[in-house]
Amino acid sequence: MYGTNPAANGPAANGPAADYRQRITAQQAAEIAVARVPGQIIHVDMELDDHLLKYEVYVLTDQGVVYEVEIASRDGRVLSVERED
Repeated sequence: MYGTNPAANGPAANGPAADYRQRITAQQAAEIAVARVPGQIIHVDMELDDHLLKYEVYVLTDQGVVYEVEIASRDGRVLSVERED
């Protein structure tokens, strides 16, 4: 069975490692971010923080203010919105 990972289909697939898997794309994360904070996307990054894989999307508003919008990569939840200094 070359090229397969039996652990990916077994009981371990639903264990703690399953939380790391990406479900939404960076493009989808960017769309979610600008729906919350209208503006122009200037950067999208992915980070693993406290066993949660998330996108950090930086949005520049028309007023020249940058916001960081953190989005869970698994389900697209907005985790936080913070104004950058």
